[in-house]
Amino acid sequence: METAEKLVSIYAARFSNIERRRYSVWKTLITKYFSRWIKPDAHILDLGCGYGEFINQVRAAKRLAMDLNPATREKLDQDIVFLEQDCSTRWELLDNSLDLVFTSNFFEHLPDKTALNRTLAEAMRCLKPGGCLIALGPNIGIINGRYWDFWDHYLPLTEKSLSEGLMLAGFEIEEAEARFLPYTMVGKPQYPLWTLSIYIRLPFFWRFFGEQFLIIARKPAA
Repeated sequence: METAEKLVSIYAARFSNIERRRYSVWKTLITKYFSRWIKPDAHILDLGCGYGEFINQVRAAKRLAMDLNPATREKLDQDIVFLEQDCSTRWELLDNSLDLVFTSNFFEHLPDKTALNRTLAEAMRCLKPGGCLIALGPNIGIINGRYWDFWDHYLPLTEKSLSEGLMLAGFEIEEAEARFLPYTMVGKPQYPLWTLSIYIRLPFFWRFFGEQFLIIARKPAA
């Protein structure tokens, strides 16, 4: 896994020209799809939050964000609690204190499955009974060699392997889509956002263009 200093350089170079676009895309995704899991009274953690494209645009009673990149702090709204730490170490959060852990395109950056197991264990500990974990990520079973086009990709996953890891950590799988969103926005055409609104509502199109998995997992209620 990269050092904090390298993360600053990698993401500044990779996303500097598309940062505004990423915010617009995430606003559409939240409004058209993910809002059903975001409650006004919820405590939400954005795990591997990047520049805050997701957590800055949700409205909840308490918003938290975790990342190793120190440059993240200045990108977050002032009321967001920022946890600048390795996600595989103990989170500075109470047991049963979160309603939702959201993570997008993050688990592939972990160095190995040991780190992922520890991260999932912390998510399980901190989620309330009945709390939800939502994970998106590139599906190596679909994109194959293109998975390695990014320097900081280490851990290859599919919806099946991550679902199995989540179940071993104690989660119940509610949904596991092999195909959800396209792989990446880096170096791709910027299509009108109305096309994304249509795409996200019509899963028929996911089977043709989706290269990221989507998993909805839940901590047992009892």
